[in-house]
Amino acid sequence: MLSWFKKKIGGAQPLPPEQAAGSEAPTPVAAEASGQQEDGAGFFLRLKDGLSRTRKTFVRQIDALFLGKKQIDAELLEDLEEILIMADIGANTTQELLEKTREQVRRNELADGQALKTALKEMILGYLINADRPADLALPAQTPFVVMVLGVNGVGKTTTIGKLAHKFTQAGQKVLLVAADTFRAAASEQLQIWGKRVGVEVVAQQAGADPSSVVFDALDYAKPRNFDVVLVDTAGRLHTKVNLMEELKKIKRVMDKKIPGAPHEILLVLDATTGQNAISQARLFNEAVDVTGLALTKLDGTAKGGIVINICHEFNIPIRFIGIGEQMEDLRDFEPNEFVEALFAEGEA
Repeated sequence: MLSWFKKKIGGAQPLPPEQAAGSEAPTPVAAEASGQQEDGAGFFLRLKDGLSRTRKTFVRQIDALFLGKKQIDAELLEDLEEILIMADIGANTTQELLEKTREQVRRNELADGQALKTALKEMILGYLINADRPADLALPAQTPFVVMVLGVNGVGKTTTIGKLAHKFTQAGQKVLLVAADTFRAAASEQLQIWGKRVGVEVVAQQAGADPSSVVFDALDYAKPRNFDVVLVDTAGRLHTKVNLMEELKKIKRVMDKKIPGAPHEILLVLDATTGQNAISQARLFNEAVDVTGLALTKLDGTAKGGIVINICHEFNIPIRFIGIGEQMEDLRDFEPNEFVEALFAEGEA
């Protein structure tokens, strides 16, 4: 799993902040006190609660299939197909799950509802684990870890960047935020608010500036000042998707030219409540710039948490983070076992 926050990437002492080329670096303010880290048991309960709506439309519906029935037959499997589709697990993933289930029924390996749930649980966990792999932290000496963050407007991209910055700073890393979404004035302002809130510097230029130039200047600023992590916000204008994708490709080329191998992570932020639209967005961005990780926001506000299963199986892209609330600490590392246990939790819905 992701190990970004297990250790400090850099070790050198930072130099005093100076003005970046073409931008004014805001004065850092003290980071908010985060309080004591929530323990594993407490977070699991919150994750379980956050998945309650998905559990009602998925796991509890599977339980209901066996009311008055004692065996798994063709009619029951048809009903199961509808449940999987309604949970936004997706047509392809649903058909594969059903085929594996039918095969186990033919081999007399599934006899009742509990056995069926156990089999589905194991298959779903397999999809998530198969997609789960760590980010590459093998970085050249004296260069920051560069994260290019993508996502359409409204998914919580800038907020996710702010919460990521908080996670990095809590791990003792020096973070620089880059406002490369220069087409939406509010984006730069929002990022600078997060910078002050977390206590990190932000590189921003005037509205309408060339995003690639902003990124070039930001990396030029970051390299001699011993920043451990650079988080780059990008535009998300899908209504001009051709221009947007070309712009992202250009930004990626500029990063690699300035710091060979950068970006080290291309993180796509998706809104879990949008269901199949999130799948379309993942496909579009992945085709353009080869996404290496995902952050799923608003997972606590949807009955279609099956999108997690669908997206892992469809694209084999690891989910790095999930958002289960509005607080600073509510962006959490994604753990496949923990997610599946919370989804299939017994007891209350």
